[in-house]
Amino acid sequence: MTQKVAVLGTGKIGEALLSGMIRGGWAPSDLLVTARRPERADLLRTRYGVEVVSNPEAAKSADTLILTVKPQDMGTLLAELAPHVPADRLVISGAAGIPTSFFEERLPAGTPVVRVMTNTPALVDEAMSVISAGTHASAAHLTRAEEIFSTVGKTLRVPESQQDAATALSGSGPAYFYFLVEAMTDAGILLGLPRDKAHDLIVQAAIGAAVMLRDSGEHPVTLRENVTSPAGTTISAIRELENHGVRAALIAALEAARDRSQELATGNG
Repeated sequence: MTQKVAVLGTGKIGEALLSGMIRGGWAPSDLLVTARRPERADLLRTRYGVEVVSNPEAAKSADTLILTVKPQDMGTLLAELAPHVPADRLVISGAAGIPTSFFEERLPAGTPVVRVMTNTPALVDEAMSVISAGTHASAAHLTRAEEIFSTVGKTLRVPESQQDAATALSGSGPAYFYFLVEAMTDAGILLGLPRDKAHDLIVQAAIGAAVMLRDSGEHPVTLRENVTSPAGTTISAIRELENHGVRAALIAALEAARDRSQELATGNG
């Protein structure tokens, strides 16, 4: 790991990535970070032993630039970086909804750009990071992005045309599960359980179900049917979910998330 990597705008996801890279074998001396607030810079320097630099310094010094600022701040950051980015720098964007063409138009001609949509489970090394190549990004550039993001979870390559769908499913996905757990916890309280016990029951059920989905090789329909006895409790619950249009609501919700990702791409923030 001899190439220098800079994380620009090191918030929660940026810090999770920084931490994962160090655990994955990157030397702190090969990592640079930028931070807007001095106290944030001091914390990162103390916690990880990395050098904190300005955005232009990062652009000049690092071989790979990972941009983790909010989508609405990306244009300003690129304007600051553009005069200092050599065309052979790999630029990785972690901003939701912004296409690689946005970067290619603002950076020197030929700059390789890779778009990555990760999610908050990066904080516990269980992220799903969806990776797409821009016009000038090679297979080697994609591999480089995978090496970095695999330190905080799994990676998946998709054509950039599928990124908005991936954002709806995976980037926003954890929030849907938190919402479901919140609703199920309220139901548990309604049924007479203390909140802490309802929470523990649901969280462990979620973890167990997720592991079975990942490891069993079975289709989710099969796994659900294995829990669903004739005239039993589960089928009664499933009937109510179908009666209330939960499946249709989920599909509509993900379509709305996809549409919002496309709006962000056009600058309708």
